[in-house]
Amino acid sequence: MSMNAPLFRDPVYDGAADPVVVWNREAKEWWMIYTNRRATAEGPKFSWVHGTDLGVASSRDGGNSWLYRGTLRGLDIEWGRNTFWAPEIYWHDGLYHMYVSYIQGVPIDWPDHRRDIMHYTSPNLLDWTFRSKLALSSNRVIDSCIHELPGGGFRMWYKDEDNDSFTYAADSKDLFEWSVIGPVITGRGHEGPNVFWLKGSYWMIVDEWRGQGVYRSDDLESWERNGLILDQPGTREDDGAIGLHADVVVQGDNAYIFYFTHPGREGALNQEGQEKRYESRRSSVQAAKLDVVDGVLVCNRDEPFKLELLSEE
Repeated sequence: MSMNAPLFRDPVYDGAADPVVVWNREAKEWWMIYTNRRATAEGPKFSWVHGTDLGVASSRDGGNSWLYRGTLRGLDIEWGRNTFWAPEIYWHDGLYHMYVSYIQGVPIDWPDHRRDIMHYTSPNLLDWTFRSKLALSSNRVIDSCIHELPGGGFRMWYKDEDNDSFTYAADSKDLFEWSVIGPVITGRGHEGPNVFWLKGSYWMIVDEWRGQGVYRSDDLESWERNGLILDQPGTREDDGAIGLHADVVVQGDNAYIFYFTHPGREGALNQEGQEKRYESRRSSVQAAKLDVVDGVLVCNRDEPFKLELLSEE
């Protein structure tokens, strides 16, 4: 049985990106929380990727259909219109912990402004309390993900743009205080690390802007290259482009990857490399199934499957 494709498009700005998919224990439904890029916004240069809220869509049928619900409120720590990117949400001991990339104001260009990872907590995914601005390896850090360490405590992986856009890591005993441990994935620049356990191994995917680079680990300490997924265009609607900044939900032996595409980006840049029209900016969230075959993480994005996210209590 095939699922809907695309899985979700933001009905206001049509720029859903960087999704995280989480079970809402109070509402008894799945929530997709994402960077609400303003694909339809006028304005100079790259202002449309800034000034972004966190969009919310919900699903009551295991992830097959999604309803846009609005944006998360109450996150501002200062006055004005500010920028929120790429949330990571981690449930632990009765609280949701959100680590989100934050930029002051609405820059029109990429360089010359700091990017911090902010920590919030909530009992219900709606009422958020600001906890801290994390002190990490630079002041240009984005795209965090969290996983519990096998020996206890937690590790965060994130992109450090001041250090070659490599993946760095920090450790915590309590999800509040973090200590940087240094670079983990180097080589070529990348972003959007996501770490998960599947079929006897830890896995990390990173967005290399040519598909998702894959790494495998036995202990979350040493990583070996395992391949590349979502690098070849798919045949489903809006899926004929590389898969960008992804989240993975694992339930038993079933693993689903949620990623976004820019379906209309091919050939839609001007001489300065800027998106010149709405069609090149709009994005669609897609889902596909992951598997491990002969020790390799594989993803056939064209393979029909039924998305069956189960409740998590």
